[in-house]
Amino acid sequence: MDLKSLSLEYFETFSRKDLDGLALMFTGDVTLRDWEISATGIDEVLAANKKIFDSVDYIHVMPLHLYRDTNTVVAELSIVVSGAVHLSVVDVIKFNDAGKIISIRAYKG
Repeated sequence: MDLKSLSLEYFETFSRKDLDGLALMFTGDVTLRDWEISATGIDEVLAANKKIFDSVDYIHVMPLHLYRDTNTVVAELSIVVSGAVHLSVVDVIKFNDAGKIISIRAYKG
């Protein structure tokens, strides 16, 4: 299974603000943690993403480098928010054996 491609698909789906598409990529017990958010379970994680999407006009995730180790992908990202704010972020995405996302940990810096 090509987890790097699945990660790129995740970033594209996130950039489109596609909650239905994200729901298809997550396990039911997915977890999300970043510098402001901690959510557990698909409903909480989707609600956290919706809150992000509703707070910005535009968001675009640009992967700079992807690294894979077993069922985990680490991605260095540049994120543009509403055309003006640029964030440097590292995502650590863990997948199950079926290629669904189990957890996302995001670090800003």
